[in-house]
Amino acid sequence: MATKSVPKYQSVHDEVLNRLDSGMYSVGTRLPTEEALAKAFDVSRVTVRKALDMLVQSGYITARQGSGYVVSTLSPPSSSCLVSFTDQVIREGRMPGAKLLGIDAPAKSVPPEVAALFDSELTLIRRLRTVDGAPVMLVRTWVPSHLVDGISAEDLPETGQNQSILRILGRRFKMQWTRACEVISSLVADAEIAELLDVKPNAPILSQACTAFDEDQKPVFYDQVYRQSPITYNLDKSAPTRTAGTSA
Repeated sequence: MATKSVPKYQSVHDEVLNRLDSGMYSVGTRLPTEEALAKAFDVSRVTVRKALDMLVQSGYITARQGSGYVVSTLSPPSSSCLVSFTDQVIREGRMPGAKLLGIDAPAKSVPPEVAALFDSELTLIRRLRTVDGAPVMLVRTWVPSHLVDGISAEDLPETGQNQSILRILGRRFKMQWTRACEVISSLVADAEIAELLDVKPNAPILSQACTAFDEDQKPVFYDQVYRQSPITYNLDKSAPTRTAGTSA
């Protein structure tokens, strides 16, 4: 499987990563044992362990004592600099959902703070995120139209692990970003937001505004999230700091 120029552990790493990207291993599932992978790739268990350790360090999988390796996320912060809400919910053993409310291409109205970031026409994607069928977040995503040319409802699955906006933008539209900044604030729900989130009008909610930038420091998308649920943080230095991401 490996060539002279590529170490065997790197080849195993790349193949397992390809399987993750293709959906062969889903979030929350256990990978084959080291012994099974060693046999499949015709390498030693030491080689397999080194390859899997690389995936652990990247955040894709977690090593569990007595249970082997479990898929943690398909969009780790090491590759996207953001945490996937979809993957977090799946890891908790719950069912994420993403009801598409509409695609405005081009966006009919753009808030001043969003318009100030971009110098081109924008497309607005509106989705209602749910957990076990209950609404938890209203998400409005603005993206330069030329980066999501031809986007349609078919590109935005409402169920399954590929409903993550990180994977939709990254895989379907080949978008890349290297950093993101986020502003968190509190506000009261207006009538439209209250109805969608199933809360009382003027109920206190949280707002998360996230801007993602490419390597040239140009903004590639802006997420505005309204949520009735709290935001949690993981302060373990070995884990991503933000465990409840705006980009879902």
